[in-house]
Amino acid sequence: MIYTKIRDIFSQEPKEQTLNVRGWVRTFRASRFIALNDGSTLVNLQCVVDFENLEEALLKEINTGAALALSGKLVPSQGGGQSLELLVEKLTLLGSSNPEKFPIQPKKHSFEFLRDKAHLRIRTSTFGAIMRLRSALAFAVHEYFHKKGFHYVHTPIITGSDAEGAGEMFRVSTLDPKEPPTNSDGTVSFKEDFFGKETHLTVSGQLEAETYALGLGEVYTFGPTFRAENSNTARHASEFWMIEPEMAFYDLEDNMDLAQDFIVEVLRQVKERCIDDLTFLEQRYTQEEKTKPQIERSEMGLLEKIEFVINNPFQRITYTEAINILRNSKPNKKKKFQFPIDSWGGDLQSEHERYLVEKHFKCPVILYDYPAKIKAFYMRLNEDEKTVRAMDILFPGIGEIVGGSQREERLEILQARMKELNIDQEELSWYLDLRRFGSVVHSGFGLGFERLVMFLTGMSNIRDVIPYPRTPQNASF
Repeated sequence: MIYTKIRDIFSQEPKEQTLNVRGWVRTFRASRFIALNDGSTLVNLQCVVDFENLEEALLKEINTGAALALSGKLVPSQGGGQSLELLVEKLTLLGSSNPEKFPIQPKKHSFEFLRDKAHLRIRTSTFGAIMRLRSALAFAVHEYFHKKGFHYVHTPIITGSDAEGAGEMFRVSTLDPKEPPTNSDGTVSFKEDFFGKETHLTVSGQLEAETYALGLGEVYTFGPTFRAENSNTARHASEFWMIEPEMAFYDLEDNMDLAQDFIVEVLRQVKERCIDDLTFLEQRYTQEEKTKPQIERSEMGLLEKIEFVINNPFQRITYTEAINILRNSKPNKKKKFQFPIDSWGGDLQSEHERYLVEKHFKCPVILYDYPAKIKAFYMRLNEDEKTVRAMDILFPGIGEIVGGSQREERLEILQARMKELNIDQEELSWYLDLRRFGSVVHSGFGLGFERLVMFLTGMSNIRDVIPYPRTPQNASF
């Protein structure tokens, strides 16, 4: 039997054609009207049953959450709220649902409640819309790079290197946790571990992607990354997805151009393809904003913010220029910033980044030429020997969404930087080989996929844009 997606039904003119549909019951009213959804669209299909001719036992099984297969005629709707409806001629129960125990009800649930029901929250309109958008965005990412001639590279998830130098990594080991083998000095002997050395879940695929860029030219990796950072904020997760392109022969200017074009294009594609889901989420976003104190409310609606990024040229300024702007800003002078700006050289906080985007420039901002001491070892040192060719892209409502740099292609300078930071050169000898054999100017950036999904959907908590969030003290499901 051929079944029609509910999404495709709404593009048809109702002429009493016979259709077969499957889905889950959202509501059942007056023993007559079934709101059916199969996940293909935000909109429910109204299915009208003749309860007088339906077996009582079957009628009792039509509850919220139950799975049904229906056959009937598609006709213009007799009531308001929808343009068409399905007059049910045949109804088959595929899976029952106990109305007393099924936790997802037509009433509005809090996001906190739904996080505890992450395996069922996809049955709600909000999370259906979010995850369809997440899927469309992932497709747009691959589509963009494919059209640009980039090669998709699968970098390792288990690694012996720390690309960030932060040390906040999850260890991967098969050793007995109670009685691990030890060296003569009492330390754990990782030589007896599965890989013969200490290994971790990756924080980034960048270093490995660089090796492929210096052979294939332009590559990208898009996969899961992990950070054992004990941060319980709305913006951090322990498992998240990263988009990381690496390009041979690109300098910092080329890198910024690509990052800007990439973001604008994928947002434009998703906006065009998913306008119904976006319109629904904009309504939710507007209602949420009304509950916030006036000072914390966004000046723009959700679709307006997306258009804002798509249509406004990104402002490019140096880190030094940004510090001067922030130092002289009213919030800083009146001590309204939680983290006051009083000197050059410190890292910017989200409040500073958002001020630059939302208040000062009123457009997306690209900051570049950061102090070397707050950036990673692989970033190219400038002639002033104080700053590096790093760049961050700042978004309204989010702050930093992209971090990247021109990579240091000069062997001696990279070695000196690694020595300064006590990074094991022997462990990364393969990375240094890229500078020994045919080194070229090259660049790349990383974009946290969930951050982009948060921006696109208007969700304020990262836990609500990833199917099963991994956070400190939480690895449910």
